[in-house]
Amino acid sequence: MNLRTTERAAAWQVQSLLLGYPDETLLARRSLVRRAADALPPAVGAPLQSLLNHLDSTEPLALAIEYVDTFDHRKRFSPYLTYFLYGDTRKRGMALLRFKQAYRAAGMVLDDAELPDHLAVVLEFAAANIEAGLELLIEYRVGVELMRLGLREAGSPWAAVLDSVAATLPSLPGHDRDVLARLIAEGPPGEEVGLEPFAPPSYMPAPIGGRR
Repeated sequence: MNLRTTERAAAWQVQSLLLGYPDETLLARRSLVRRAADALPPAVGAPLQSLLNHLDSTEPLALAIEYVDTFDHRKRFSPYLTYFLYGDTRKRGMALLRFKQAYRAAGMVLDDAELPDHLAVVLEFAAANIEAGLELLIEYRVGVELMRLGLREAGSPWAAVLDSVAATLPSLPGHDRDVLARLIAEGPPGEEVGLEPFAPPSYMPAPIGGRR
């Protein structure tokens, strides 16, 4: 889908917010976020309105429980993009450094509680650094698609945000489609060797609560 740079940046910023923990701050911004979604092309903005409607119609406590159950307890819906390709292997540690280096080059410093490959973090970075952010999202397009398909199959309201993200990205090329099919069939690598040689403990996999 052809998007103007400003539209892509606005979409990624809204998507980043909506993939965050539904705390009081996010819920208080719903009207502002809805206006931003309204200004986007329908293929990008309409799915975001779907989640906003869910936020409007669901009690805050129920939302919090639903969010934690979805993203903290199910690796299938992992918001950490490198997990799908590398699982808990040393290669994942190297991939995390790729994100950290891109952020550092742009002057972005993460809180120690945040992993750099969390999709909400990547989208926040991409909104302010279009070219570098788009490069990362395309590089890990398979992870985005796996997360999207898993959420859709489960009937999660957050699947709508991933539909919106997908609408801002190029279609999967043939090679990535092959990788996607393999990962759907086999899952991510399962070599439990840890990430310590390549990433400090603060960047080890942690609950999504770091985005709260």
